[in-house]
Amino acid sequence: MKRFEEGQLSRRERQVMDILFRKGKCTSEQVMEELPDPPSYSAVRALLATLEQKGLATHSKSSRKYVYEATVPEKRAKRSALKQLMATFFDGSPEKLVAALLDPKDQKLSEDEITGIRKLIDERTDS
Repeated sequence: MKRFEEGQLSRRERQVMDILFRKGKCTSEQVMEELPDPPSYSAVRALLATLEQKGLATHSKSSRKYVYEATVPEKRAKRSALKQLMATFFDGSPEKLVAALLDPKDQKLSEDEITGIRKLIDERTDS
């Protein structure tokens, strides 16, 4: 799981993990159907086997098929991805990340979104 927390997954591995988080449990065929520009069936099976070796996924057998699921909680995965994003693009600074989100040249946030963000910040600073 250390590789996951350090952001050391390939693009395809991240895509597969996203599918596992969204669907919960799925077969390799279902993963393949969800992937953009899917590789071959054997490549999908190899990706799933790699994720199992890294401790990020596991499988059980249902009839003659393997059913895969993530072993890492989605919340932990999101936190890890956010840390990697901040480290890569925002010098590890949450302030720079939020500033980029609020930049009107890049982002057109609705009043509801801005209100929601303010509410979240207020909740965090009040406690």
